[in-house]
Amino acid sequence: MFDAIVIGSGMSGGISAKELCERGLKVLLLERGRKVEHVTDYNDTQQPWELPNENRVPEEELARDYPIQGQCYAMNAATKQFWVKDSDHPYTTEEGKPFSWIRGYHLGGRSIMWGRQAYRLSEMDFEANAKDGHGVDWPIRYADLEPWYSHVEKFIGVAGSKEGLPQLPDGEFLPPWEMTDGEKLFKASVESRFAGRKVIIGRNANLSVAQPHHEELGRNSCQNRSICERGCSFGANHSSLSSSLPAAERTGNLTTITDAIVHSLVQDPRTGRITQVRVIDAKTMEGRTYEAKVFFLNASTLGTAQILLNSRNEANPRGLCNKSDQVGRNVMDHMYALSTAGIMPDYPADSYHRGRRPTGIYVPRYRNVTEAGEGYVRGFGYQGGVMRQGGKPGADKPGLGQDIKNRGRQFGPWLAFISGFGEMLPNPENRATLNETRKDKWGIPLLHMNVAHGKNEMAMVKDILADGRAMIESAGGTVVSQSTNPGPAGLGIHEMGTARMGRDPMTSVFNGYNQAHEAPNLFCTDGAVMASSGCQNPSLTYMALSARAAHHAAEWMKEGKL
Repeated sequence: MFDAIVIGSGMSGGISAKELCERGLKVLLLERGRKVEHVTDYNDTQQPWELPNENRVPEEELARDYPIQGQCYAMNAATKQFWVKDSDHPYTTEEGKPFSWIRGYHLGGRSIMWGRQAYRLSEMDFEANAKDGHGVDWPIRYADLEPWYSHVEKFIGVAGSKEGLPQLPDGEFLPPWEMTDGEKLFKASVESRFAGRKVIIGRNANLSVAQPHHEELGRNSCQNRSICERGCSFGANHSSLSSSLPAAERTGNLTTITDAIVHSLVQDPRTGRITQVRVIDAKTMEGRTYEAKVFFLNASTLGTAQILLNSRNEANPRGLCNKSDQVGRNVMDHMYALSTAGIMPDYPADSYHRGRRPTGIYVPRYRNVTEAGEGYVRGFGYQGGVMRQGGKPGADKPGLGQDIKNRGRQFGPWLAFISGFGEMLPNPENRATLNETRKDKWGIPLLHMNVAHGKNEMAMVKDILADGRAMIESAGGTVVSQSTNPGPAGLGIHEMGTARMGRDPMTSVFNGYNQAHEAPNLFCTDGAVMASSGCQNPSLTYMALSARAAHHAAEWMKEGKL
């Protein structure tokens, strides 16, 4: 028997495994996808001319196998191996409510391909539900998570600048990346014309300057290649493969099994404790079980909901730990694809930027902070950049020899691009359920998604687009393109909710320590437990919750409380 079983090896699962192993527990890590080796299984050394179709996946292949995954900006020929084939992993959606479930089933999960933006939630985020009445009150506050944010930031390495903003707390930062000259001008313009708005460099989990404890794990400083989603052979960006799992493995306490699809959890009806996890071998279809003293669910927001719902039994007909009827409910995702782009004709003609920086600029939330939001609560932030066109000949234009070289020396105008990420409110009608008539190839019911943006989200869209236009135009730009509506839910790849934290077992699934109300040795620290979403990228919060819960679980085991 193992001390602990961690289900899922992605962003939260990797940290959970690391922290439990470092506290002396013998840990079994279960991953439903295939084994992937750090460095050797990456396509990050191929030059553009070595990639087929200019690194594009053929349209017929996208339509056949990747109609959902192909919507993701990071899906291309070099990264195709890291995205599931939608044809092999179907799910269903409510008519008229599209949902884009972006997934990677392999060791390390989406931690290999993530955008690496790493922001803390603030006190106002943890207080929001209680103040405006949406969802249930978080059972923790910023002070509970603050030391764990610091703990994780130091370990993974986050580059950023200290800004002193209450809505975006500062962290333990490596040196920040430098803005381009165009971004510096954009920042000066926005901050002088809109009091209360800030333009900062993005905070990202790339090692601007590797520290000794990073180098001990074989990680090195970022090379400014900006092909991070392929997997980084330098280990410069944090992923489970480059960072968390090597740290866990060096303890000698980790056992990893891949191609292990978790079917369900088994609960002792007398004690309420989880005793086993049922697993199906992805290749042989063979079923088996594993036992442990403590279980950590890190299967991803929707994967966790599917496991809990499929663990139903006579005593729990709605699913495991679901007396509250909240498992699967309150699906949230940040509104995405609300972008504005403009040409900046007056920006310096004699300036260019060097390298391919792995982050851009960030405009932290200001609506309902320093400026009121009309007709909605909460707010939004922007991610983007101001870069200069040109500097390389386009492959779509004919030419030979010196003509191509000359075109490569010509630079076009500066372009500003900002895209809004808006907060989505918890709504119990936005939910994932089991499809009672369709199963996957392993006999597990498919998930059925019924999720849509609500009135609050759509009211926010107006300001996201209007403010984006106003900031670019005030900086002297001409808007040349702008979105009209957010992309489908799920496309932000920040799905959250489905098994929220809370104080009351009748309105929530997990408590303030990420411990199940109805199963004392079951913990969950992935996006499923989020009681609200904020508008910041959530991965850093998942990792902080994972480190905190693992600490308490290990201490309670030592004290005989688990």
